[in-house]
Amino acid sequence: PLCSNNNPYASFGATLARDEEQNLWSTPHDVTHTEADDDRVLYNMIVVRNQLDKDSEEWQKLNYDIYTLRQTRKEVRSRWKHILEDLGFQKEADSLLSVTKLSIISDSQNMGKARDILLKLSEETNIFPTSWELSERYLFVVDRLIALDAADEFFKMASVVYPKRPSGERVDDSQKAPQ
Repeated sequence: PLCSNNNPYASFGATLARDEEQNLWSTPHDVTHTEADDDRVLYNMIVVRNQLDKDSEEWQKLNYDIYTLRQTRKEVRSRWKHILEDLGFQKEADSLLSVTKLSIISDSQNMGKARDILLKLSEETNIFPTSWELSERYLFVVDRLIALDAADEFFKMASVVYPKRPSGERVDDSQKAPQ
């Protein structure tokens, strides 16, 4: 029995490694990662990279691009979580930021307002990097904030903590607003 091919645990490590490799949002076993356009772009990059020889220049470039995109996503999520925690949502921040294919907009009448606030966040704050394409994921988060009557406070806090700066001008931690 120890040598048979019927061992249900034989591929356990391989499955975990494969899940982690396909994990686009750094949430273990998230099967919702190919639902939005930006997720599909990252997924396609991973597929192309995996078909290349690991010693090739193309593989290294794609691997760097994948890493950079993932780090940017983590940074944006961290900024949102930071603001949510400052607004008093310490325990709820992770669940407010959790978006899956099962997530729904709480009220269709809020969709326009959520889009406006998200666009305003991207134009008037640095909560998103300059090269960032707005993610549908954050539309759901803004919708949740509207339902909690906290969207305007979130925008105000984002404006203070991540104010828009002229390109090239960086903000160091000592210039940020006190928490």
